[in-house]
Amino acid sequence: MALIIDLKPGEKILIGDAVITNDQQRTRLHISGDSPILREKDVMKEEEADTPCKKIYFLVQCMYLARAPRIYFDKYFGLVKEIQDAAPSVTLFIMKINDMIIEGLYYKALKEARELLDHEAELLENVKKQYSRQEQIGAE
Repeated sequence: MALIIDLKPGEKILIGDAVITNDQQRTRLHISGDSPILREKDVMKEEEADTPCKKIYFLVQCMYLARAPRIYFDKYFGLVKEIQDAAPSVTLFIMKINDMIIEGLYYKALKEARELLDHEAELLENVKKQYSRQEQIGAE
């Protein structure tokens, strides 16, 4: 069964190691095969991986797109250990991602890593709120 993707004008998509850019009209693609496929909105550039969980997402993305994903395992599992030690609340997300990586289900692991990014954003927002409250109390 083919994957059907609708592309907006100018939208990019990665198929394997090729970047495809849509022209000026909406386009519908029917794609068959086992090549990794990522929409532009789901691609994270290395310089955008500026938080621990974004680095996890980036490494899982690299695994998904790589012909030899295991080359990223040492870096990934080392980073995972550091993050879990610092923020135990990520453990359930990490366990799901790890299970999918071990099974070779890199796209599913990437989707779960997106959930991890949402959790991290929530944690960072909570820290900002607490910091703002402490500043207000200190100013009184």
